[in-house]
Amino acid sequence: MTAPTAHPFGVTSMHRNLRRVAMRRPGAILTADHRRWHYGKPIDADALATQYQAFVDLLIGDGCEVVWLDDDQTPPDDDLADSVFTYDPSFVVGEGAIVLRPGKELRVGEAALHRRFYHRLGIPILGEIEAPGMVEGGDLFWIDDTTLAAGRGFRTNQHGIDQLADILTPLGVQLFVLDLPYFHGPDACLHLLSVISPLDADLALIHAPMVPTALYQRLVDDGYQLLPAPPAEFEASSGLNLNVLATGPRRCIAVEGFPGTLELLRSAGCDVRTFAADELCIPCEGGPTCLTRPLLRA
Repeated sequence: MTAPTAHPFGVTSMHRNLRRVAMRRPGAILTADHRRWHYGKPIDADALATQYQAFVDLLIGDGCEVVWLDDDQTPPDDDLADSVFTYDPSFVVGEGAIVLRPGKELRVGEAALHRRFYHRLGIPILGEIEAPGMVEGGDLFWIDDTTLAAGRGFRTNQHGIDQLADILTPLGVQLFVLDLPYFHGPDACLHLLSVISPLDADLALIHAPMVPTALYQRLVDDGYQLLPAPPAEFEASSGLNLNVLATGPRRCIAVEGFPGTLELLRSAGCDVRTFAADELCIPCEGGPTCLTRPLLRA
């Protein structure tokens, strides 16, 4: 058997130029029971598919290569509705990938998809999170090249954080662990990246009322400028105004319809492109960042 050819990979920041991402086409989400999956309303499949393609077009137009999680061109036919949000079931660092274990029970099967994907691409798997550990990618973000913030809450627990530290410490990566608030409880999706979106090495968008104090102080001490988005827009968007994907330093993709947030970004020198997300993102608790698993930032 011929060994797979490794694709270029490596991620140690949230803001460097996004060169390659893993994505998965909408499948089960198009017909999902919104109550079972904790979506805000029944899904309009045609509108969701149109909005997804518009987001893909923005990424490709920005010079980012999309690598599909499935090896063929047909939409997946399994029951993994949330698998379109590829940020959560795995994480890529400088040396390879880590297969995570989602805290949402309906998502646990996505880990196997990501494991097969990395094997196919020849990207080394450095480790996996095992039960009772839980870690979701949305609770992780790079503060700097050697420091990864980790949010402890309903989707990421201490067992998972301990396993993740065992994988990362030999690589010279430290975890900065923070507790997340209860907010809407265990059924809702509140990640660390629900309340902060890094946009550059020294710039981040935040929902100030819910940012952990220790993180706020750490970023200020590190020289970050923190942009407090309008709380009313956070409420109106179910937090998705905060979910902004940096495709390069101060270059980003955001959901449309929240002018206060967009003006704040542009006033800080960000080049912002937007797409309609009232079907794809806002009801389904996942935004532009969630839709991508960065494979290479350079």
